[in-house]
Amino acid sequence: MAEFAPLPQPLNSKGDPRLVGVEIELGGLPEAEVARLCAEAVGGTPKQVDSHIWHIEDSRIGRLEVYLDIFLRNAQKSKLRDLALDLGREVVPVEIVSEPLDMDGLARLDALREVLREAGALGSRAGWFFGFGLHLNIEIASDEDADIVRPLLAYALIEDWLRTDDPIDESRRLLPFTDPYPTDFVRALIGAGPGATRDHVTGLYLEHTPSRNRGLDMLPVFAHFEPDRIAAAIADKTSARPTFHFRLPDCRIDEAGWSIAWEWRRWRTVERVAADAALLDRLARAWEDDHGLLTISRQSWALRAGRILQTAGLAGT
Repeated sequence: MAEFAPLPQPLNSKGDPRLVGVEIELGGLPEAEVARLCAEAVGGTPKQVDSHIWHIEDSRIGRLEVYLDIFLRNAQKSKLRDLALDLGREVVPVEIVSEPLDMDGLARLDALREVLREAGALGSRAGWFFGFGLHLNIEIASDEDADIVRPLLAYALIEDWLRTDDPIDESRRLLPFTDPYPTDFVRALIGAGPGATRDHVTGLYLEHTPSRNRGLDMLPVFAHFEPDRIAAAIADKTSARPTFHFRLPDCRIDEAGWSIAWEWRRWRTVERVAADAALLDRLARAWEDDHGLLTISRQSWALRAGRILQTAGLAGT
């Protein structure tokens, strides 16, 4: 099984391991087959709870949910709903959703990925309109402002490098689900600094990027602390939970060299930057120098950020 290196802050404020929920979008296999393969790989009993929804209970990594990932699955059951779900199967992914997992659980889930690949699962690059993603929901280290603000700032500063170093599939770049942060928001975050309060940064987020469709969706964690404030500002339904919702990665489940561990490495880089005050400051000052008053291209900053990370020993680790 693949190894998942620990985060710089591996424990939460209670002294327990920080957990990670995983969402895997894939094509090429029907929900029933995915549920059966999951149960064979990690144990448990697959149970159909609706026409397009399966649960795997009591597996070695807890409960798994498998379903056709479309809003209609939550609509009232009817022949019309089921027909729409069936017609959408060619471009709508099947999604596997795990419970929050520790590092051992992540490794077991990664092994399941290989089973699905061998059975014919398809990933982001297998079709023009697939755009399938892998989402990681990483538990925050604590409720302290710094443990929320600093990882957000770190991600915002290196996002262009993340997108250039390992580009996401063209279909996902064209779709609005993982848009990059606006440069005005990054500028405002830098101005607020790593010592900013969560309350202030929440306001900046709602002002500059009031959307779930970002590579790092912060609305769930903000809603965890202030559900009424987020509900009043955002029309889209947001599930409140104390996790960083890292939506950027593709799901390349059909490619032998890809793994969940590879994408975990990218998030770990974000938190390693967040944990290094000097590096965070260096990146912030360099970002401002590179962008000036007007941002014409993000590519030059992506390359410069990569050089800074390489000097710090973080690029490619």
